[in-house]
Amino acid sequence: MTATLAVRLLLSPTGEFNEAVIVGDIRPAGLDGTSLRNILVPCGRSPEPTSYPVDPGRYLVSVTLPSGMVLTKDAEAVDGRSAPVDFDMTDSPYGTHAWQYLMGNIEPERVYHGATGVPLPESVASRSMVAPAAADDGFLPESAVDVPARATWVGDSLPARWSYASMLALEQDPARPSVAPLIARSAPRPLPVPADHGADVTPLYRFGPDGPVSAPGDPVPVAGSDGPVPTAGSDSPAPAAGAGGPVGERQFLVVEAAGAVRLVTLPLPWGTSEVEVLVNLRQSPTGSAVAVTVRDPRLGAGIAYMAQGALDTAAHLLTDVGKALHSAPANPLAAAAGSYVLLGTDHRADETHWDPWLRLLADRYPWLSDGAILKAVRLLRRPGADLREARNGLVDAFDRGIPFYTLGLTWLADGLAAFPDDPECATRLDQVRRLSWLADMREPFLILDLRQGSA
Repeated sequence: MTATLAVRLLLSPTGEFNEAVIVGDIRPAGLDGTSLRNILVPCGRSPEPTSYPVDPGRYLVSVTLPSGMVLTKDAEAVDGRSAPVDFDMTDSPYGTHAWQYLMGNIEPERVYHGATGVPLPESVASRSMVAPAAADDGFLPESAVDVPARATWVGDSLPARWSYASMLALEQDPARPSVAPLIARSAPRPLPVPADHGADVTPLYRFGPDGPVSAPGDPVPVAGSDGPVPTAGSDSPAPAAGAGGPVGERQFLVVEAAGAVRLVTLPLPWGTSEVEVLVNLRQSPTGSAVAVTVRDPRLGAGIAYMAQGALDTAAHLLTDVGKALHSAPANPLAAAAGSYVLLGTDHRADETHWDPWLRLLADRYPWLSDGAILKAVRLLRRPGADLREARNGLVDAFDRGIPFYTLGLTWLADGLAAFPDDPECATRLDQVRRLSWLADMREPFLILDLRQGSA
C-alpha cells in the first residue's frame, strides 16, 4: 500500500515566504488505519508539503499552532495516490504580519478589519498600551490610534543595569522622561516608524545581530539622495534609518506610548535569523501589547510552544542543544531554549548526554543568566546532588542579572524558594517575585511593563 498524505500550512501569499515548521498529528477516523503523532508540518507562502505514508482510509489531520489553537481537516488516503492536506492561514490582516499571525500575536483579517469594533482582550496582557474605554456593547470602537508609539533601540547596554534592583528602580521612578538613557552605555537610537501596512496601529520592527534592519520593500535612506527609496529586488534586509552604533552583549528596545513603557529584551544575536517586535496599539483578543518572535524557520515555532507551556510539543523542534552550542558561530540563546525544554521534559536523575551542555552554557557565557539558572535547577532536581552548589548557582544566576527568557524568572523563583531559611536567597527571591509581577508571562522573552500610562 502506497497511500500518502501530503501536509502543509499556507500563509499569506503576499509579503515574505515566512518558512516555519509546526507540529501536528494524523489519526484514523475509524478503528483501523495509521496513527502518526508529532509530525512536522512545513508552513509558508508556498511550502513543499511533507508526505506521510498511511494505510488507505479516512483520517483526521490536525496541526497545533504556536498560539495553542488546533486546526483540523478530514482527509481520505487512496492506495497509489498522494492526497493533499492544506491548512489555510492566509487571512493575516497584512502580508507583512504573516509571521506574527502564525505565532498568534495578531488577530485574523476579519477581526482586525471588522466593522463591529475590536473585541475585548482575553487577558490583561492583551490590553493595548493606549486602549480607549470599551463601548456599552463590550467592544472598542474601530478608529485610528492617534497616540503613536516611540521605539528606542539600546544596542549597547550597561551590565550594571541588567540587575533586578536596577530594573525595579526603573518602574518605581515614573518621573524620569525616558528609560532608554538609563540603561544605555552608548547613545540609544530612536527608530523611525516602519513603512509598512498597519504601521499606524501595529508597527513591526526588525532586528539583526547588529541592530535594526528594514523589511524588504521598506524605504531606506541612500547616501546622496534627497529622500528614501525602496529596497530593490530581494528578501535581503537593508539598514534601517537611525540604526548603527556599538553593539554590546545585550540589546533592548524601549517602547513608549501615552505614558506607558515596555522594556523589551531582544534575543540577539540569533545566528543568521532576525528578530521581530510587534507593537499592537489596538486592544487585541489574542496577542500581547508587545510581542517578540525569532524568525528562525526551524526553531521559531518551538520558542512559541515553550512560552505556552507546551514543552512536550516544543521538544520536537528545540532539543538540538549541542548543535546550537558547537556550531560556528555558536548560538547560546537557542541552546538555552533547548535546555529549558530538555530539563522540563527529560526527568532522568542520572547523568545524561546533555548535562555537560548545561555546564558549558553556564560557564562559557557569563552574560547569560539563563545558563546559570538551568545548571542550578538541574542540580536541585537530581537526588543526592550538592545542594550547596545548587544554592550558590542560583545566587550566581541572580547576580548575573535578568534572564532573556521569561521562563527563567519562574524557575529562578522556584529554585530560590527551596532555601527559605537562607537570608541571601530570601532577599533575592523577593526581588525576583516583584519583577515577575511586571513581566508579560505569555511572552517567551522578558518584556517588562514599567509604567501603565494614562490609557
